Amino acid sequence: MNPTYRVGVTADGFLPDGTSRFGDLGLERLTVAGLEWEYLPPLAHELTADALAPYDAILSLGHLGLTRDAAAAAPRLRHLARYGAGYDGIDVPGLAAEGVVVTNTPDAVRRPLALAALTLLLALAHRLPENHRAAAEGRWADRGRYRGPGVVGRTVGIVGLGSVGCEVADLVRPLGMRVLATDRRGDVARAERVGAELVTLDRLAAESDYVVLTAALTPSSHHLVDAGFLAAMRPTAHLVNVGRGGLVDHDALRAALAAGRIAGAGLDVLDPEPPAPDDPLLTREDVVVTPHALCWTEDFTQAVATSAVEAIVDVAQGRRPVHALDASALRHARHARLVP
Repeated sequence: MNPTYRVGVTADGFLPDGTSRFGDLGLERLTVAGLEWEYLPPLAHELTADALAPYDAILSLGHLGLTRDAAAAAPRLRHLARYGAGYDGIDVPGLAAEGVVVTNTPDAVRRPLALAALTLLLALAHRLPENHRAAAEGRWADRGRYRGPGVVGRTVGIVGLGSVGCEVADLVRPLGMRVLATDRRGDVARAERVGAELVTLDRLAAESDYVVLTAALTPSSHHLVDAGFLAAMRPTAHLVNVGRGGLVDHDALRAALAAGRIAGAGLDVLDPEPPAPDDPLLTREDVVVTPHALCWTEDFTQAVATSAVEAIVDVAQGRRPVHALDASALRHARHARLVP
């Protein structure tokens, strides 16, 4: 291991007062492993070659992009460790071609994010926002006015049957819910393991009482939920998004809600983030909005930090990290061969 192995930690995971929005990141483990680390200055949208140049590894706490060209112009860089599961904006194949390993933390994210999806689903199923407002405003005469559809016998359609989608399926089945799913891999065996029926996107839209989005954001999934998808949904159905805001055409969603074409939505992610203060999604009674943080429980942040830091130490010490996004990068990693 290079005795001067240096790690840069992005500033987008910190609040204006300088504290971490994730709590203790456990960065002392880098020091114990003999690695040097420091915080990067704030960057707008992407990690630049100049910002990358002094570092062997970057711990990316937010959603900064990274292009192949920037990595190519920073030959010292060996590893980008994502705090979290998403990696939209990062050119994973391009970085692999440059010998830069990209890791994420899917195991730490899986259960908390699935529980966040379930939280939104249950809030809609029981019309929690409307019932809360009625109680807070002293409108006890409205008791029973806000009867939700419930969950027993209802159908959940999961868009994206990856690790989080499978976890959602495992959580809702014991509630007496039927599970449909669509996934770009078309993995029938995986669907069968979690008791989901693989169907087309059109059929999922038409038959689901709750559509749950857990898919990754890619060029092909951008605005996957558009006006046509929303028109195909039942007027009694709800949309839940814990994936990425860009999966949904929000103009189409606003129009569908205003016209009563769907019953409501639960959104932990939006596009853009943060939304405009006057966005009608923020004030509708049939919409639950949270600030892309619903899964951030204490156990979540601790587990994600541990996974990300362990990946950095593994690569620094010549070991293969557990969650490399492109295995080809491991075969020709910069500066050192990574062994099992």
